[in-house]
Amino acid sequence: MPAKRPPVPLSRERIIDAALHIADGQGLRRLTMRRLGDALEVEAMAIYHHLPRGKDALMDALAEHVTAVHAEPGESWQESARAWCRASRAALREHPGVLALALTKPPRGRAAIAIREQTDQLADAGLADPAGAVRALRAYVFGAVAVEVQQSGWAEPQADPGDENEPWRPPSRGGGSPEADTDFEHGLDALLAGLGAR
Repeated sequence: MPAKRPPVPLSRERIIDAALHIADGQGLRRLTMRRLGDALEVEAMAIYHHLPRGKDALMDALAEHVTAVHAEPGESWQESARAWCRASRAALREHPGVLALALTKPPRGRAAIAIREQTDQLADAGLADPAGAVRALRAYVFGAVAVEVQQSGWAEPQADPGDENEPWRPPSRGGGSPEADTDFEHGLDALLAGLGAR
């Protein structure tokens, strides 16, 4: 009889991964500490050892996870901004279940550090108002992804989220069509041209 594998130790990373899986697969409304504990095969109270503020800390951590984006600086501020916007869009589309948190939670921790890094990149490349540019770029990316998720039908449940026998199965992850990619790039081109004309 094969030896039973020891349980995987609980960690902040495991908690966040499990929470993202629930949010993306069933919707943010169904992400409860009890359901998260069940997914991790631990008592819900065990999660509080890693997230002492409980659900509030979990929501902050999920928002940080999808907005703490890093991109290598390019040869120009436009290339740096474009790389950051593409990386940010990809991270947000990967986890549409927590898009609402990304839109509403103020940047903290690694997310705030990422914003400072992006601002410094644009400043070092010679852009006159790097902080204003980062705010405009973030607003564009978040808005563009929100439209993509809406158009994808992701947020439209195929079953009643309260029906345990028929779990909510989102039709698809947010966006990703060639048309959405083209629209995003055209909008980004226009925004970068406007920022450069200031």
